[in-house]
Amino acid sequence: MAMGWSLQIFFQETGVADKRIKVAALREIPRNYGKVVQVGGKLIALFKLQDTIYAIDNECPHRGGPIGEGSVKGKIVSCPWHLWAFDITSGQCLSNPYGQVRSYPVSVEGDDVWVMID
Repeated sequence: MAMGWSLQIFFQETGVADKRIKVAALREIPRNYGKVVQVGGKLIALFKLQDTIYAIDNECPHRGGPIGEGSVKGKIVSCPWHLWAFDITSGQCLSNPYGQVRSYPVSVEGDDVWVMID
């Protein structure tokens, strides 16, 4: 009787862990204006609407304009280059249904503003 070996290999899928990064002090984020911060090699625009902070990608998908430098009216920010409009709360583009930018989860602890990136 021949002795045989059975080798079982198990693969576990691992993803890149989300990173929670402190990006600003709450007092540094003005109302009705954006603040651009670098987070993990990305430029992210922060906005304060009432008492809530939102974070979206800073680069406009149209021509790469700096969304965080655009004018803010209510929950809408307009890219300063070609006026594409984005919903600050979701990143949805109101000018083009395919132009959405990514939004990021934000948390505030005391005066510290944290953004979750992957």
